[in-house]
Amino acid sequence: MSKRAYNFNAGPAAVPLEVLGRAQAEFVDYQDNGMSIMEMSHRGAVYEGVHNEAQSRLLNLLGNPEGYKVLFLQGGASTQFAMLPMNLLSEGKTAGYVKTGSWANKAISEAKLIGDTFIAASSEENQYKSVPSLANLQLPENAAYLHLTSNETIEGTQFQEFPDTGNVPLIADMSSDILSRSIDVKNFGMIYAGAQKNLGPSGVTVVIAREELIQNSPKHIPTVLRYDTHTKNNSLYNTPPSFSIYMVNQVLKWIEEQGSLAGIEAKNREKAQLLYNAIDNSGGFFRGFADADSRSNMNVTFRMASEDLEKQFIKASEQEGFVGLKGHRSVGGLRASIYNAVPYEHIKALVDFMGEFQRKNG
Repeated sequence: MSKRAYNFNAGPAAVPLEVLGRAQAEFVDYQDNGMSIMEMSHRGAVYEGVHNEAQSRLLNLLGNPEGYKVLFLQGGASTQFAMLPMNLLSEGKTAGYVKTGSWANKAISEAKLIGDTFIAASSEENQYKSVPSLANLQLPENAAYLHLTSNETIEGTQFQEFPDTGNVPLIADMSSDILSRSIDVKNFGMIYAGAQKNLGPSGVTVVIAREELIQNSPKHIPTVLRYDTHTKNNSLYNTPPSFSIYMVNQVLKWIEEQGSLAGIEAKNREKAQLLYNAIDNSGGFFRGFADADSRSNMNVTFRMASEDLEKQFIKASEQEGFVGLKGHRSVGGLRASIYNAVPYEHIKALVDFMGEFQRKNG
């Protein structure tokens, strides 16, 4: 096999090498069925076994919270931005949003098309370099839910703790940090996430929700956009992205092998610390973008003295086999996405490269 790239892409992102190897071994003939999992009917017992196993494995990793259901949907988090208010924001209610950056803003603009919204907290005045404190939240009586983005991929900020919203369901877009650390699911009414950062390949979106929130959707919205359609049909109402779900199941097995969420969290902290230390100890040659108390363990964003120097850094890094270190076009700068599947050795290689680059250009 040719040398693996140092993959720091923001998504689609690195998939564990062990998972790719297992999928490769089963790709042509899945468990002696004479065909690939992606060729099988989604109505057949073999595929349905994989489908159900992935759901129960996911809940198991999250501590088997009682009264929660897993849905496998399509359309990414972007479809959830609309589907959520369509299903849960009824007449006379208002939806609260925490404004923390690019992805939160997309969720807000979709919700505004559906109904009344309000901004419960914002870090816009700080150029989204931090997440706002949610300690003293005041939510109106008629709040349908409070929505937050647990990790902003583009700005590189992450909530370190989550608010108690009482009777108001807390809803989180966890696309970029789901299963990267231990959380108490019971604090959330719903969590949703595109799979392509920490769960597997693109194509499937995971929703983990309290059953009462997804049991009775408004009848006036299209059938395929109603949560209750997918709840009643075990996410098999229409053809699911079966290969992506198979891959998610494989990634969940791999997470179990890493010591489940406690093991993964320890590894992620160690990786992030290594990289942030390199930035902080560079004497200002590299400068972290996010405020220290809001830094993401998934997306490390940083800047250099000039855009020209950043371009030079990106070009040199690509020549050394590093992929995806250019910051998002909307904010510029540099970004290393270090999701669950990015090995410690790759971060160490990046840190060594940064040191070398500074020696030559500092």
